[in-house]
Amino acid sequence: MKTSGKVVAVCTSEKKGTLKEKRDSVRLVKDHGIDGDAHAGSWHRQVSLLSAESIDAFRAKGADVSYGAFGENIITEGLDLSSLPVGTRLRTGDAVLELTQIGKECHTSCAIREQTGDCIMPREGVFTRVLEGGTVKPGDVIEVTEAGPGSAFTAAWITLSDKGAAGEREDKSGPLIGEILSEAGYNVVDGILIPDDPERLKAELINLADRRQVNVVFTTGGTGFSPRDLTPEATEEVCDRMTPGISEAIRAYSMTKTPKAMLSRAAAGMRGKTLIVNLPGSPKAVRECLEFVLPPLEHGLEIMLERTGDCAC
Repeated sequence: MKTSGKVVAVCTSEKKGTLKEKRDSVRLVKDHGIDGDAHAGSWHRQVSLLSAESIDAFRAKGADVSYGAFGENIITEGLDLSSLPVGTRLRTGDAVLELTQIGKECHTSCAIREQTGDCIMPREGVFTRVLEGGTVKPGDVIEVTEAGPGSAFTAAWITLSDKGAAGEREDKSGPLIGEILSEAGYNVVDGILIPDDPERLKAELINLADRRQVNVVFTTGGTGFSPRDLTPEATEEVCDRMTPGISEAIRAYSMTKTPKAMLSRAAAGMRGKTLIVNLPGSPKAVRECLEFVLPPLEHGLEIMLERTGDCAC
């Protein structure tokens, strides 16, 4: 795989969802993005990249589009961007970018799609955050400096709560998951609070697994007997393979704490190389379950990610 290319254009816009305009150069700011660009901020999609090859292929279909038409910040030539794994680091000049997401969901109200008839950014673009700042301009070399993430596991959590999402109740379980995982050495890349909506949950899980390539996602809430408790069903729908041993072990352990644990319908499974584990909704149960499951889980993640071939099951 080719590991270097060049920057052919740099673009910015003052408003999200609009076509970007070419600039002579842009200034990347550490932990922020491109100075003056609408997508800059404290999040994982600070700078977007798209290959000139993808744009040329779109033009070959008869479309008259300019660089920046798909909302991309940096257009490159000579790198197969969408084949790079999340965690890859790219250097151009003094600036260092870390790839955080492959593609994205394109909204039906997207102004870019309305103006160009299609939007290739969701399929072929990538998103990064700025690790080191610097000035980037057309003609600069851009190269892969790391092929993928380090040894630490990446993780995310999702809280399912109607009242929490509505601001009627403080979410304590989700942040607690993040805190415990961070203390255990995981790189927690996101925390999400949503209503008890299975379709929304499926969309979030697919995004975290397919586009952000997170190693493990823990959900909290929605595993009981209420008609809106559909977290297990949503989890099963997005998974390729189920891992019933994890959920069975958590239930068995929780039964030593309270007989009500038998009412949990929590599930666990894998979507590609992302493990998804349902946890209970209460902070106390979250802490107990994670303290029990995290030590043996590390070996399973190593196997799933093909970092080791030995299974001590």
